[in-house]
This record gives sequence, C-alpha cells and structure tokens, in this order.
Amino acid sequence: MQAPHIRILATGGTIAGSGGSAFGNGYSPGQISVEAMVAEIRALGIDASLDPIEIASIGSQDIGWAEWGLLHAEVLRAQADETICGVIITHGTDTAEETALLLDLTLDAGKPVVLVGAMRPADAVGSDGMRNFANGVRVASDPASADRGVLVVMGDTVFAARDVRKAATSNIDAFKGFPRGPLARVTPTSLDWFGPAARVGEKARFAWPQRLPRVAILTAGAGMDAKPVEAMLGIGCEGIVLAGMGQGNAPRVVLDALGAAVRSGVPVVRSSRVDEGMVDRNVEVDDDARGLVAARALGPAKARILLALLVAQGITDPAAVQAEFDRR
Repeated sequence: MQAPHIRILATGGTIAGSGGSAFGNGYSPGQISVEAMVAEIRALGIDASLDPIEIASIGSQDIGWAEWGLLHAEVLRAQADETICGVIITHGTDTAEETALLLDLTLDAGKPVVLVGAMRPADAVGSDGMRNFANGVRVASDPASADRGVLVVMGDTVFAARDVRKAATSNIDAFKGFPRGPLARVTPTSLDWFGPAARVGEKARFAWPQRLPRVAILTAGAGMDAKPVEAMLGIGCEGIVLAGMGQGNAPRVVLDALGAAVRSGVPVVRSSRVDEGMVDRNVEVDDDARGLVAARALGPAKARILLALLVAQGITDPAAVQAEFDRR
C-alpha cells in the first residue's frame, strides 16, 4: 500500500523555534527549517510521504496578507493535485485561529487542511511540537478527515476552525473549542472521531479577496469615551469589532459612537472580551436602533476575520452581516 502523500506548508512559529536553553522563557520562532522538522518526523518511522514547502519563518504575530495569500494559493494547488491526500500547515499559536478561519471560509471543505503548532520551542523540556506534527500527519492521512473544513491539531485534540481558540497564554493544553468542543482525539497511532463529517461537498463560502479591508478591534473598558471610535474612523477603518464587557457591552457613549459609525456606512460587530460565551442580539444595547451586529460564538479575533471578508465582498448592511454571523 502506497504511503499517503502530504504537502507541508511551513510558516515558522514556536514549533520551529529555538531558545538555546531547555528551561529559559525566551526563544526565537522560525529558527528550524521545515526540512529539518520533516527529517525528524521521518526518523520516527511514520509511514507518510511528506513534501515540504517553506512559506515563511516568522512568529505568527507577524503573519499577514502576504503570507495568507501564499498559503491559500499553495493549498489550492495541493487540492488540485490528485496525488496529495492532505495538507499540514506549521504555524505559531498566537494567530492560528485567525489563519484557520480565513482559510476555512475561502477553501472547499474537501481534502483535509491541518494546522499544527507548539506551545514550547523545540529545545525546551517537554516540547510538544513534534508530537503535534506527528498527530497532524495522522489526521491529514486519514480519509475520514475529509469534508470537515480546516482543522487545528494541538494537545492530542482535533478542533474545527470555526470553534478553535487559544484560551491560555502558555499552558501545554492552551486550545479549546467553543461552542461545539473538539472533533476528535488523536495520537500518532490512533484517531477517534466523535461524529461524522458535517460539511460533505461544501464549497468555499467566500472568494479569495484582492485585499483584506482594515477592520479594527476596540476593547471596551470602564470609564472610556468615544475618542477611540473616532480615531478608528479617522485612520480609515472599514469595519469595527467591539471586544465588549460581558455579553458585548460598552459605555453608552461608546455605543452611541459605534451607532454613528454604522450610519456612516461602517459595520460594527459586538463580541466579548470574556473567554467563552455567546453574544446574542441585545435589547439593553439596542442593536436594532444602533444597527449593531452580534458576533454570536465568534471571539474578537475571528469576528474581525469574518467581518473583513464580508466588507471585501461588499456586504456591509447590518442585517446581511448578522445573517453571516448567525451561520457560524
């Protein structure tokens, strides 16, 4: 039986990081080449044909439009290659949920696309990178991984792009899924799905845009005024995501300023700075009168990605934007 052929797209991150110390806190991301990581996986005896391409060697805090465009194009090439059964993207954990959602919304949900990363650099005690990589190979090579959209594999757990989030700064089990939880548990030799693929035949929700509009996140705090909203509009923001208190709330003067932004043609989405929970349409905030959109299950980072894609498609009407957030 022929070994599964998997395309590896490397972007850097902690999984390719080195600190020069087994116990130190500091390290540099993207120091280990993808060829070296692939060689280590091969040395473990894993039965897979791994085809590496280096997209970037950066920390994921620096990932942006250029790298996203290259990733999207390379995944499309892999999807069109009948010899390739899946794609693994090595990625820093800070923005993994944003890259995963952006690709998930702009790719067909066919061949598995799996993001893997690490919470500890390669030379740290208890490094998790190679195990996550090996788990990613197990997921990407499994036919049952198809038609699930983009996946994130961290800590022996498989998450859907629409649900995954980084919920802790440095814990080895930093990733969680909300609202649907994980899709599967995985080790390098086993994979147990909790349910069947739910996106069979689903096509990309959005075409890849020519640019990603400027959408900013505004974090609410007690005693703040409307000046930050004015500043965001002043630098040309085409959308605003509120990381609000509790269920997406903010001081009344801020909500009034956001309502004025909507009337000027800038869509505004209310999300929450709280780690977990739904943000529904709210009578207290008066979403209907102000034209605000409730983020539902998406946190601020992913709400920003979805809103930017919507604005890029010319979708700015609050009702139409709300309909898209309701679908997540």
